[in-house]
Amino acid sequence: MSTTTQGTEAAPARQRVELSIGGMTCASCAARIEKKLNRMDGVEATVNYATEKARVDFAPGIGVADIVATVERTGYTAELPPPPAPPEPVGTSAARPAERPADPLRERLLATVVLTVPVVLLSMVPALQFDDWQWLAFALTGPVVVYGGAPFHRSAWTNLRHGAATMDTLVSLGTLAAFGWSVWALFLGNAGMPGMRHAFTLGVGGGDAASTLYLETAAAVTTLILLGRWLEARSKRRAGAALHALLDLGAKDVAVLRDGREHRVPVDRLTVGMRFVVRPGETIATDGVVVEGASAVDASMLTGESVPVEVAVGDQVTGATVNAGGRLVVEASRVGADTRLARMAKLVEEAQNGKAAAQRLADRISAVFVPVVILIALATLVGRLLLGDDPTGAFTAAVAVLIIACPCALGLATPTALMVGTGRGAQLGILIKGPEALENTRRVDTIVLDKTGTVTTGRMALVAVHTADGVDAQQALRLAGALEHASEHPIAAAIAAAAAERTGPLPAVEDFANLPGLGVRGTVEGRAVVAGRASLLTAGDGHGPARTLPPELAAARAAAERAGRTAVTVGWDGAARAVLEVADTVRPTSAEAVAELRALGLRPVLLTGDNRAVAEAVAAEVGIPVQDVVAEVLPEDKVAAVRRLQAEGRSVAMVGDGVNDAAALAQADLGLAMGTGTDAAIEAGDLTLVRGDLRSAGDAIRLSRRTLATIKGNLFWAFAYNVAAIPLAAAGLLNPVVAGATMAFSSVFVVTNSLRLRRFRPS
Repeated sequence: MSTTTQGTEAAPARQRVELSIGGMTCASCAARIEKKLNRMDGVEATVNYATEKARVDFAPGIGVADIVATVERTGYTAELPPPPAPPEPVGTSAARPAERPADPLRERLLATVVLTVPVVLLSMVPALQFDDWQWLAFALTGPVVVYGGAPFHRSAWTNLRHGAATMDTLVSLGTLAAFGWSVWALFLGNAGMPGMRHAFTLGVGGGDAASTLYLETAAAVTTLILLGRWLEARSKRRAGAALHALLDLGAKDVAVLRDGREHRVPVDRLTVGMRFVVRPGETIATDGVVVEGASAVDASMLTGESVPVEVAVGDQVTGATVNAGGRLVVEASRVGADTRLARMAKLVEEAQNGKAAAQRLADRISAVFVPVVILIALATLVGRLLLGDDPTGAFTAAVAVLIIACPCALGLATPTALMVGTGRGAQLGILIKGPEALENTRRVDTIVLDKTGTVTTGRMALVAVHTADGVDAQQALRLAGALEHASEHPIAAAIAAAAAERTGPLPAVEDFANLPGLGVRGTVEGRAVVAGRASLLTAGDGHGPARTLPPELAAARAAAERAGRTAVTVGWDGAARAVLEVADTVRPTSAEAVAELRALGLRPVLLTGDNRAVAEAVAAEVGIPVQDVVAEVLPEDKVAAVRRLQAEGRSVAMVGDGVNDAAALAQADLGLAMGTGTDAAIEAGDLTLVRGDLRSAGDAIRLSRRTLATIKGNLFWAFAYNVAAIPLAAAGLLNPVVAGATMAFSSVFVVTNSLRLRRFRPS
């Protein structure tokens, strides 16, 4: 082997693992784990606080155990997702009663609410304060701070041992300081005296330090932050509901055919090549090919397309779609992780693990935010004392700074919007690969549309029948269809299909012959029929002398060719009788789709390898000007066409579906792959349009832009909240209880704002 060959030898492939991370309580936790993992040689990691997962790419030689150990040394837990449970024997699952999973956070919250409400009422309403009320409040507050705040204190201690500080550090410091001050005032100060009364103000106010209690602050802040965290967790579950719904679409068991008999087995026992039965109303268990029967299949749950699709023998069907008509027998072609549903879910999950550029900035800020806040709180305490403020006011302001400055909203801004946006997209048949695609949708100003299979159906169809004087169009189509039915050519198939649909069952053909480069001939119902090029008739068909085309047929043929359509001349008994026009038809929705793309500020450009006449005819039908048509382009030149547009300063999106579109999709600033196309095109695209309807391109861009706008709105409010709240707290304008409530609900606001994306509707 030469030196050159050795130098170009492929490097060992990197591996990827996804870990479930436990113990994270805020964005700074995720940032710290991510930082530690990325310090490992050969490791690239992304940690997502919202999904509580870490996606880790690592070089050969590094073990998953090393990665898990690094996370654990950082103070958190990491584990691989559990493998699928082994299939249970049929009939056993129904016997087990359904158990509702416990919610420890909810139980902790309910206990603290019951204890906190009396404390807050006693502390804030002087009329309710009886002699020695403060000792009852103290007795109730202790369990709240110890039991209710245990997750915060435990996390703060774990992080302290690792030399780090997180949001829990702020909460723990704030509540323990408030409770500790109260203990000192009760046991060593004057607050424990009988008859002591306590008023509440929204500000920090002054007062005798030895007589001031912060029991309501310690209890209420702990409870409010627990409430905020429970609401946040609940909202995060709702945010990921679309993905869970997608994963739950699949059938749980299936009727497999063995020796002509049906046997119901769990769906995970299916293997490629197995045949299974799908009755009306049942979910198709996996991707496959229909081998028996005909029906209509409802794919709305996967594609968002409400109209059922007719399928028959030889047609592909997708797992998780519903058989809406007759009985089908399907042969499995893909199972498990290879199915379309599984690949869709994987794309969505990977997108949810990504981070927008703005979120990366927010993560970097969160990583240093907590130590800075602690310094600001100390500076507030010392500064107010040096300026002559009383100890009570200075301490209260410092505690308010600690409590209000949680960076949680920053960490939730991007992942929650991504979870909801990508999940909603999956419900509508739009798969967004990640935040980079969202960023690109904002910039694109030109959209290149591949013609065949994108703007058009990609299938030849009969579009017109022209007959000579005195010839019945139905008869001409019937005879031509019968003859063409014996041919395998795509044009012949289009004519035969149209003839069968319009005239009924086709007669048999005798003496069929294929004439290469010219057409076909045969005997149908006693007539010598030919179909193909005009020269087949004008040069003589072997059944009679040469003839000329009647003027009306010659004119129809010339007009069809000018429009870029294929003209098939049909004759029998030695005379030309009809001209059939066949073309790749424009999708019924393409013109509407092009209009919507224009409304989004995009300039549509039609790109095709077909001749210019065909391209311009299609462009005129969908509303694209002639100057925006790029025709007669070889597959390898499609990339060059995209580059030329980019060289003009345009940001280019590309919509395509074929293998020959994959390179151009990758070259474009934004690639939109039609899901009805090839795997190569889908892998190269940034967004996948499962429906195969060009209108979904406009929906995809609108949804992506709205998701990006939601991310930016979330980040703005999260930053604005912290920027505005910390000075207010330091200035003594916020009581710690109010600060705690505001902080808790800032995170809930961000998640709720993201949930608005669930209401997105296609055009």
